[in-house]
Amino acid sequence: MTAAVHPLLKAKRRKSALRTLAFLSPWIIGFSVFFVYPLVSTVYFSFMKYNGINAPTWVGGKNWSYVFTDYPFFWPALRNTLWLVVVMVTLRVLFGLGIGLLITKIKTGAGFFRTAFYLPYLAPPVAATMAFVFLLNPGTGPVNHLLGDVGLPTPGWFTDPHWSKPALTMLAVWGIGDLMVIFMAALLDVPKEQYEAAELDGAGPWHRFRFVTLPNISPIVMFAVVTGVIQTMQYYTQPLVAGKVASGVIGNSGQQVEPGYPDKSTLTLPQLVYERGFQRFDYGSACVIALVLFVLSMAFTALLLRRNGFLSAED
Repeated sequence: MTAAVHPLLKAKRRKSALRTLAFLSPWIIGFSVFFVYPLVSTVYFSFMKYNGINAPTWVGGKNWSYVFTDYPFFWPALRNTLWLVVVMVTLRVLFGLGIGLLITKIKTGAGFFRTAFYLPYLAPPVAATMAFVFLLNPGTGPVNHLLGDVGLPTPGWFTDPHWSKPALTMLAVWGIGDLMVIFMAALLDVPKEQYEAAELDGAGPWHRFRFVTLPNISPIVMFAVVTGVIQTMQYYTQPLVAGKVASGVIGNSGQQVEPGYPDKSTLTLPQLVYERGFQRFDYGSACVIALVLFVLSMAFTALLLRRNGFLSAED
């Protein structure tokens, strides 16, 4: 009897495993084609000399050595990218949460303010960046005129290496509507009974925020931080457009322009990937920089998840 049942159980388990694999197959195929294969190819080409036309040839670690020691744009771009990750992501999360808190407290006109703060997020990145360069133009822009009228300093903004990254951060904070909506949804979902219990215990506004609001929305805050880090690691369009417009150089078809104006201060790693890969046709160096971006993104994400208890040391 046991010998007869055993093959039936094995067949049943095999059938169940095949059924599960069939349901998972779309994800497995997509993950393999759009993640595993590109990642393996990037690692492979980082050790090759390849221009997209001729057959790749093995060069070992020369691409890595060139990027880390001889390529003058890599370290400024890495510093700029890390600066934007730390400052821009932090300010976007703080302002998004702050505006979400304010709008949820407004009794009348909340819909108007919600729409007003969300609309900038819908502006196309190129158009929004060009508008900001015009508004912050040190000579003719209205922002510096207003600052001068009230006796405040008038920075060079996108023409000054010390102010170009703060100007890009202002642009990012201006389009805060996506985070505002996410935080509003999380804030409205906090149980009101917990606020009432905290008020009965004598908790003030700060203590209610710290011990009631923040614990309830901590997964959303973590989501905003992690996605913000990943998006900032891919920050390409705005700094490139700002540098070109501020310098007065708008690249025509086929024209190669060194990115990072002024003085490499708006240079980011994604710009280097494009410049090395699609302008210089040096796919080996481009793959090295892409892998640096990938490792940094994974490291930031793992650190944030582990620090906030979403990832254990065993994982």
